[in-house]
Amino acid sequence: MTIENISVNKSFGGWHKQYSHQSKTLNCAMRFAIYLPPQASSANKVPVLYWLSGLTCSDENFMQKAAAQRMAAELGIAIVAPDTSPRGDDVANDDGYDLGQGAGFYVNATQAPWHRHYQMYDYIVDELPALIEATFPVSDKRAISGHSMGGHGALTIAMRNPERYSSMSAFSPICNPINAPWGKKAFTAYLGKDKATWYDHDASELMRKAKQFIPAKVDQGGADDFLTEQLKPETLLAAAESNSYPLVLNIHEGYDHSYYFISSFIEEHLRFHAEHLKK
Repeated sequence: MTIENISVNKSFGGWHKQYSHQSKTLNCAMRFAIYLPPQASSANKVPVLYWLSGLTCSDENFMQKAAAQRMAAELGIAIVAPDTSPRGDDVANDDGYDLGQGAGFYVNATQAPWHRHYQMYDYIVDELPALIEATFPVSDKRAISGHSMGGHGALTIAMRNPERYSSMSAFSPICNPINAPWGKKAFTAYLGKDKATWYDHDASELMRKAKQFIPAKVDQGGADDFLTEQLKPETLLAAAESNSYPLVLNIHEGYDHSYYFISSFIEEHLRFHAEHLKK
């Protein structure tokens, strides 16, 4: 597969790079960013943390705002940040910020007009890791994390593919999208009105029924404007407790939904993943 380098920046002895490629899964051009720590070489392939961003974001938000590169360089972890949806003039879109381009929700759409391009689940699980592992000096040891819509994606993807990830974490995830306005809107559009198809994309439902466990870390701001209506971390905690799932969930008073919150605790998440990637 041909990829095109868009930008290169040296950072903490490693390299932040942006690329574009033509995605067969999404039927459009896609962009992603990768941070390669200084330890990465053909003789020393490093593990990868996949970061899934939230509504309205692209690959740039995390790489520019999370302040993750210093710790990733210290720990020897590569970070891959894909875009949050297919994009392009012929890609279906919506006037709302919470549907369409910038809001792929990391599911495989089954409904028109979305199904032609919006296959984000397959892209994140299969196509993108295959491209990354074939192109860069990285191993097949993977962890996954994300924020908000991306936190939903990270948790659900990891729990549905426990053999592919050593650990999962999230900041302010949409924990129970089948009962949240963002989730209801997106799932109705992408998956249809049959709510039975929604449950495979709900972190609380998956955690309650899980048979294979992945170490999980979730951090949530106590002053998050979306906490009660959209995020519902209490449902995830209840699901974990009912199934003895290894979840650590922390509520941080005073913190909101922004990257000020993420950058305050990203080092803890990277250390958490590093511990499990080494096992």
